[in-house]
Amino acid sequence: MPVTDNKALNRFELAEDDHLAFATYRRHEHSVSIPHVEADPALRGKGTSGRLMQGIVEMARREGFSITPTCPFAKGWFAKHPEASDVLG
Repeated sequence: MPVTDNKALNRFELAEDDHLAFATYRRHEHSVSIPHVEADPALRGKGTSGRLMQGIVEMARREGFSITPTCPFAKGWFAKHPEASDVLG
């Protein structure tokens, strides 16, 4: 499943194995800040949140917005993935 933008709830979502991981966001003109990333406990330790972040990065590249990670998980993910720094705002 690809990452989707649930605009009604202001979050990016990734469903895997009938469970959900999501990253809440606040949209600014051409950027989003990500204050929270969460995965259903059944998904933890399976890499789902990392795939969610990668999908958000791919969406940012396609749609031309930048990302400001403010939650510890998102900050840590970007620190481990310098190849995604082109979308940081």
